[in-house]
Amino acid sequence: MSVLPLLIDEAIKARSKAYAPYSRFSVGAALSCEGGVYSGCNVENAAYPLGSCAEAGAISAMIMAGMRKIDAVVVVGGDMPCTPCGGCRQKLREFSQPNMKVYMVNPQGEVLLVRTLEELLPDSFGPDHLV
Repeated sequence: MSVLPLLIDEAIKARSKAYAPYSRFSVGAALSCEGGVYSGCNVENAAYPLGSCAEAGAISAMIMAGMRKIDAVVVVGGDMPCTPCGGCRQKLREFSQPNMKVYMVNPQGEVLLVRTLEELLPDSFGPDHLV
């Protein structure tokens, strides 16, 4: 995938902007789609459940740009693979297909794990089920 180095770079940059004063676990995400690359970072809140994930921020940026289909995602957290949480897996499913690749990288940009969305969210329910 030729856009992968750019996605990794953008996810690392996004991670550096994260607001994580409570967990001290910064996460960045970047996704590619036909309209370009969009990134986001996690944003915590003193009322813990009100925080937002990096993937959700990247999806919001993509939607604001008028795009609707994710081709690939990179998530960077710590030194171990940081997979999308369950809620973000479903959010990703809303805008991609089960064969979409999710790359988990470390802060140095090394790919630690690659999974399809189907592997992360088997037998998923998506918008195609409502048509």
